[in-house]
Amino acid sequence: MLIKGESNSLIDKIKEYNVLNYQVLESMADWVRVVDAEGTIIYVNKAMKKALGEDLIGKKCYQSVGKSKPCNICISQKSINSKKTVQKEEIINGNYYSVKSSPVFDCNGNVIGAVEVLRDVTRERKLELELIEKNKKMIKDLRFAKRLQSRILPKKGVYGSLKIDHLYKPSEMLSGDMFDIYHIDDENIGIYICDVVGNGITASMMTMFVRQTMRAIKDDVLSPSLALTELHKGFSTLGLEVDKYFTIFYAVFNTKTNLFTYANAGHNCIPIKYNSDNIELLTTKGFPISLIFDEIYYDENEIKLNKGDRILFYTDGITEVRNIEGEEFGVDRIVDIVKNNGSNVLNKIVEEVEDFRWGEQEDDFAMVLMEVLE
Repeated sequence: MLIKGESNSLIDKIKEYNVLNYQVLESMADWVRVVDAEGTIIYVNKAMKKALGEDLIGKKCYQSVGKSKPCNICISQKSINSKKTVQKEEIINGNYYSVKSSPVFDCNGNVIGAVEVLRDVTRERKLELELIEKNKKMIKDLRFAKRLQSRILPKKGVYGSLKIDHLYKPSEMLSGDMFDIYHIDDENIGIYICDVVGNGITASMMTMFVRQTMRAIKDDVLSPSLALTELHKGFSTLGLEVDKYFTIFYAVFNTKTNLFTYANAGHNCIPIKYNSDNIELLTTKGFPISLIFDEIYYDENEIKLNKGDRILFYTDGITEVRNIEGEEFGVDRIVDIVKNNGSNVLNKIVEEVEDFRWGEQEDDFAMVLMEVLE
C-alpha cells in the first residue's frame, strides 16, 4: 500500500530502474536481442548492432545471423512454447557462440517473446578442439606403445629344458609389470619378473629400461645378485625422483646342472616352487631398486630342480586384489589353487581373482610359469 505523496516517487524509481536495465543491456559485451512470438527482432543491444549492422530490428532472428531460412532447432520458439530457458551453440561468421534464450512474460504471465544472449566462446571451443585432436594423437601413440609393449614380451614355449607359459593383463593401456626370459649362453637361461610402482606411461617406460639393461648385463654378469646390483647402478644414473622405484626377482637356470640361482630386489610376491609332492616359497631378502641407497648388494640362493618341478612368478596385482569386505586375495589362495590344479593354473588363478574382486581392476598383473622338462 502506497502512502500518500509517494506514488510519484515510486513511478520515478520504476522509470529509473527501466532506464538502468536498458543501459546495462546496452553496455554488455555479449550480444543481446529480444524477439517477439513470431521470431521478429524488436530489440538489439549496441554490441550486436556493431558486429552485425544497425538494421537488425524488424528482421527475423535467423536473418540477423546470415541465414536464409529458420534454424532446424529454433530455441526462441522452443523457449516461448516451453516457457523455459533453452541453450544451444551456433556458428556465426566463423565464430562459435553460446546462445541462451529465456521467455519474456507480460504482466498477466503470458509469454510475449524471448530474450537471447549470445556469448562468443570461440577461444574456448578452439582450445577444446585442439585438445581433442591432441588427445586423439596421444591415444594413437598409447595404442602403438601398448602393441609394442605386448610384442616384446617373451614367447611362450620351450627354452632349452624349460617350458614357459605366461599371462599378462595391464589395468590401463600401458603396464608397469614386466617379465622376460632369455638365453644367456649355451647352458644358462635368465628369467625375471618386475613390478614398477604405479602404472601408465611412466611405469611402462621404466619397464623398458629394465628390459634393455638386464639384456645388456647378461653378457657380462652371470650372478643374479651382482646383476641386480648393476641394475641398481644403472637406475641411479637416470636422475629420476625418489618416489620412482621397482621390485624385481631374477634367476638363472643352468640347463646342464638344473641349478636355479636367484636373488630378490624387494619383490614381495614370492615365487612358488611346486611339484606333485611339495610346495615351497622361494623366500629371500632384498631392497627394491630405488634411489634410497647409493650402493646395494643382494643375497643369492641356489636350489636344484628336477624334472616336473614348476615355479610360478607373479605380481601384486594378483595378491592385493580385494573383495567387498576389503579382504586381500593373498598368497594362500594362490597356493591352494596350485595344489588343486595340476594344469591350466594361470587361467584358474585369473578366474578365481575375477570372482573374488569387488569393482574394476586397479592394478596391472603378470604371471609366469616355468616347468623343468628334463
